[in-house]
Amino acid sequence: MPKFGLLIDYEYCVGCRSCEVACKMEHNRPHDEWGIRVQEPVEDSSDGKIYYIPFPTDNCNLCGKRRARGKKPSCEKHCWTGAIRFGRIEELTEILKEKSKTVLWAPH
Repeated sequence: MPKFGLLIDYEYCVGCRSCEVACKMEHNRPHDEWGIRVQEPVEDSSDGKIYYIPFPTDNCNLCGKRRARGKKPSCEKHCWTGAIRFGRIEELTEILKEKSKTVLWAPH
């Protein structure tokens, strides 16, 4: 079981794509390769709001090299709304219980 993951609170994502750009720059990814990608906006039928959802891909390793240097994953560092949070699965699970528009993602 993974020890770390990302908690994505899509209620706060504004679709700025800073996470995408930060990831591409951090890992020198080509234009057509993603570590995290903001999905096209979707409307929630329960509240009528439009939501953007940053979604990590199979290329995401939670910025292992950055974390080895004591830094946060690039996507979290550059998310100016605080929609992306890195941490231990146990801690993120507790936060997840209190939020309704969140996704917990952990690589395997």
